Amino acid sequence: MNLPLFLLVLAVCLLIFGSVLAVLMLSGTPRYRTEPEHLLSLFDRVLDDSLSEDEWNMIAHYPIRHDDYLDGVRRRANRLMDEHGRFARVGRGRSILDEEGATELKALREHLQAHTRLRAQRADHENSDRMR
Repeated sequence: MNLPLFLLVLAVCLLIFGSVLAVLMLSGTPRYRTEPEHLLSLFDRVLDDSLSEDEWNMIAHYPIRHDDYLDGVRRRANRLMDEHGRFARVGRGRSILDEEGATELKALREHLQAHTRLRAQRADHENSDRMR
């Protein structure tokens, strides 16, 4: 007498669990991909003293595996911060970086921006060549 109801509930449960399992298996792992714009923004915020230590650690300590050049820039920025930066200085009304560190970070930022611009120009040039 209750067998049809039991089978209906079992079928609905199996359908729901199977659907959830299929969605979980087919969906990819979320990935954070650091782009040059992220590093440029990070450097700007360091130079403006509007960055928290947690925000720095979240971006600057995350390895960039898809681009060796960007990872080198990230590692250089970490060395600069280790040598010349102190987040505790902001609480005393001073800059995160000392003068030498700020100068080096500005140079690193300008270099990254020029490299990014050059890479974009090359990509545009290649795309226009393909269109011909």
